[in-house]
Amino acid sequence: MRSINPWINFNGNAEEAFNFYRSVFGGEFSKIVRFKELASEEFQITAEDESKLMYIALPIGKNNVLIANDVPGFLGPVNENENRSKIYVVTESREEADKIFSGLSAGGDVEGPIGDSPWGTYAGMFRDKYGIEWIVEFDPQG
Repeated sequence: MRSINPWINFNGNAEEAFNFYRSVFGGEFSKIVRFKELASEEFQITAEDESKLMYIALPIGKNNVLIANDVPGFLGPVNENENRSKIYVVTESREEADKIFSGLSAGGDVEGPIGDSPWGTYAGMFRDKYGIEWIVEFDPQG
């Protein structure tokens, strides 16, 4: 396994929050993806959501990355009084991703089946039987 990192969901203010986090931790964002960059006929984005962040990453130290996204309108707002973060597991292979995904999601609720993602990775998302939310991903680009 390559890493495990926190992933936080926001109600449209992920960029504002991450600019604040960057002011505290320092560093530079390693990746920013807006929903409009992923728009396609199969994945339509509303004008309200197109500038929201689908993904933002802020490396902290040598091996840690703080990751977040804005929740698109069609999924409804995040209840900020409940768990609004995920544990993000980056694997070294598709096989490892499948093993971890199927093991941890057993008895839980799969929110996004594991498979090829619109952003070029192999990923899936679920809530385990204890209510903890996970994202498992393999990125063939490294």
